[in-house]
Amino acid sequence: MKALSKATLTIGILLFANITLFAGDVSFKITKRYLNFPISHQQERGRMTFEADGKDKLSVVVRLAPDKADYWVFKDMSAYKGKTVKITYEGNEKGLSQIYQADEIAGQDSLYKEKNRPQFHFTTRRGWINDPNGLIYHDGEYHLFYQHNPFERDWENMHWGHAVSKDLVHWEELPDALYPDHLGTMFSGSAVIDYDNTAGFNKGKTPAMVAAFTAASPDRQVQGIAYSLDNGRTFTKYAHNPVIDSKEKWNSGDTRDPKVFWYAPSKHWVLVLNERDGHSIYTSGNLKDWKYESHVTGFWECPELFELAVDGNKDNTKWVMYGASGTYMIGSFDGKVFKPEAGKYCYTTGSIYAAQTITNIPASDGRRIQIGWGRVSHPGMPFNGMMMLPTELTLRTTKDGIRLVSVPVKETEQLFQPIRKWHSLTSDEANQKLKEFYDADCLRIKTTFKLSHATDAGFNLFGQRIIGYDMNSNLINGHFYSPQDPTSMELSADIYIDRTTIEVFIDGGLYSYSMERRPYEDNKEGFHFWGNRIEVKNLEVEAVKSIW
Repeated sequence: MKALSKATLTIGILLFANITLFAGDVSFKITKRYLNFPISHQQERGRMTFEADGKDKLSVVVRLAPDKADYWVFKDMSAYKGKTVKITYEGNEKGLSQIYQADEIAGQDSLYKEKNRPQFHFTTRRGWINDPNGLIYHDGEYHLFYQHNPFERDWENMHWGHAVSKDLVHWEELPDALYPDHLGTMFSGSAVIDYDNTAGFNKGKTPAMVAAFTAASPDRQVQGIAYSLDNGRTFTKYAHNPVIDSKEKWNSGDTRDPKVFWYAPSKHWVLVLNERDGHSIYTSGNLKDWKYESHVTGFWECPELFELAVDGNKDNTKWVMYGASGTYMIGSFDGKVFKPEAGKYCYTTGSIYAAQTITNIPASDGRRIQIGWGRVSHPGMPFNGMMMLPTELTLRTTKDGIRLVSVPVKETEQLFQPIRKWHSLTSDEANQKLKEFYDADCLRIKTTFKLSHATDAGFNLFGQRIIGYDMNSNLINGHFYSPQDPTSMELSADIYIDRTTIEVFIDGGLYSYSMERRPYEDNKEGFHFWGNRIEVKNLEVEAVKSIW
């Protein structure tokens, strides 16, 4: 029998795999759950368009690898099973022949076991993530939507990714929830449950989950809504989007990140929107028609506005407004106007950005829980960015006035197992005790240390400064901090060390910060307390369970 040519053999394989290949496009009869795509950062981005049965279009840009891939990404095709999907690509068309269908993503065997995969912080399976979006609790599930580029580990192609959890700790990643459309890519936003059917999207006794989002194109940013009747698994976009287009009002392209909540005293919806130099407040009776009410300057991106009891006293409450950087004001709110009374203050710094709080938490729980984006890279990984630990926010009366306090939620305690505990150590003794943990991937360390003959002291990990406390200038790692006892020489810290990040909560959450964990390379120092004759009054080490 005559040997088959390479071209004939390739065509035969493609036909057998339910693929039809032409110059610049390829069609798949969808029979498997995923399409897997090879990505190469040696390639320029090319426009890729998906078209299902001649309609339902999605357009993104992709660095499709024509030969060797740096890593693989995927698209969940569950919604298209049995349909024919045509993919058109304007880049190097050789990469089209490497796309393949499977019921597993490429690299499934090593998923969550990768060298630089955080073990107790949420990360997406593939691609870039940033701001958390649409944080909401409903029917026993916490929903984490987030900015997601499923096609690359760098920022682009903004979708809303989606994950759910029963306990705020263990997450199940679901297919992306919102996709780019004719108005633009899907920037940040929020979600609510429309129990009273104000928007008319409800079906029978099933209340709609309504997402408010920014659609971003190169020349404008507008606000749209979408609704879900299956607990966030699929969304239908409102046919008359956008519901807010404020470019002319503000003469600015920056108008984004709608945060929506129900204001019970006036029985209307409130939408807080970042516009130009601060946060604008809009109101609506139906989530579709919005009226501008007021504006507060001094914030940038990802607005939040919520009410908290002071020192747990429900008869004494204040409203908190903050932006993406973690600065906040305390004041009052009448449903239309926020009046600052104190601030701006800062309760957290470092890697965290664009934190959002969870709506619809039952009154019987009553907590205000936030999750923030961790601006942390993961070298050599097919994903980028992460979510920081979920924390509970409270207002506490301090010597300086009412302040916002942040501590990890109680649900995280299930991850930690105490293994060592010591008291009244010198720094040298503490350093010696910690030597057995030099090679630990992940740890939690709780400590209180007291300065004596030093005006500054701290705690390092392989030369990386986790804590640097200058008592003379009242600085922690360069940030002003004054203990509740202004003459105190003690500092306590709760330290969470994951593979690529470190989070630190000072004095019960009065100040918190985060940082990227650096590889130690040739530094042999390990864990190291420093400072002249300091006393390590308390030192506890806890092992960490993986959430995966």
